[in-house]
Amino acid sequence: MRIAIVTDAWEPQVNGVVNTLKATSRQLRRGGHSVLLVTPENLRGFPCPTYPEIRLAIKPYPHVAQQLEDFDADCIHIATEGPLGMAARRYCLNRGLDFTTAYHTRFPEYLKARFRLPLAISYRWLKWFHGASKAVMVPTPGVQAALQAHGFRNVVQWGRGVDIDYFKPGSREEKVALRRPLYLYVGRLAVEKNIEAFLQMALPGAKWVIGDGPMRDELEAKYPEVRFLGAKPHEALPAYYNCADVFVFPSRTDTFGLVLAEAMACGVPVAAYPVEGPQDVVAHGKSGILDEDLSRACFDALTLPREQVREHALSFSWDAATSQFLQHLHPVRRMAGHMPLPQSTMA
Repeated sequence: MRIAIVTDAWEPQVNGVVNTLKATSRQLRRGGHSVLLVTPENLRGFPCPTYPEIRLAIKPYPHVAQQLEDFDADCIHIATEGPLGMAARRYCLNRGLDFTTAYHTRFPEYLKARFRLPLAISYRWLKWFHGASKAVMVPTPGVQAALQAHGFRNVVQWGRGVDIDYFKPGSREEKVALRRPLYLYVGRLAVEKNIEAFLQMALPGAKWVIGDGPMRDELEAKYPEVRFLGAKPHEALPAYYNCADVFVFPSRTDTFGLVLAEAMACGVPVAAYPVEGPQDVVAHGKSGILDEDLSRACFDALTLPREQVREHALSFSWDAATSQFLQHLHPVRRMAGHMPLPQSTMA
């Protein structure tokens, strides 16, 4: 099939959405499909408020429409709700084309944390954006239930995977003079990530933080005992995961948390709150500890065998996730005699 994916999130951003779309497009091409990625590359834009790594394209409709027109896709998937996503939605509706969308990020909760914007306003806009979608793809059952509770229709599950051949147990740098236990956080340094719940805990050993964001300068000044390593390229993460004794995930607003699966694939047990996201990814007592007392979760996670943690991560496959993605796509036009989409082409 000819599959067009439209996304406002793309390189040089380093986040779960970009990693998911890169892995999915790679798997689709391996399965013999043609993939067009419509991204903000080479478009004029401005930095997103409080998230300058994301550049929002200015008047992208002519660019998006031309690319989609030239590609003549069998299926169009709109991955994000930004300017490119809006342009693709408008293009499809103007031409009577069916399309699917994805809900990757809990923007209502983020906007409430950052700007005190009431959840009802954000969810009302998102419900409008996704309302014409033939399938709203979400990463977990918890997110599916949450959107359905807000009145969203056609919500389906599209799981996530991890490259288990790349994210795997390796050298733990035992000969390096590291203070143990070593607790690691990987992610954006922003208020919605609730990172201070981790940083303020009195834990023996050391704390490392990988990532960047609007709170970095403030946090570095406030927690001088914590080692802030900055953002790292995705391919560099396995070495850092393997140094850690526990991966700490303090967020209460993530839809999935791809870093959870990556850490577990390296054999690193997770400490997190028992909330949506971690509850769908972490096997409590096997690959991590979910506890409202995050400090206790950190201590208890130290007792979990790394081989057991790795075993649970093996269930997250990009092959399986991409098969789900394919099953949820819709042909752009419903015509008599149109060939049905394959149930799975990733075997």
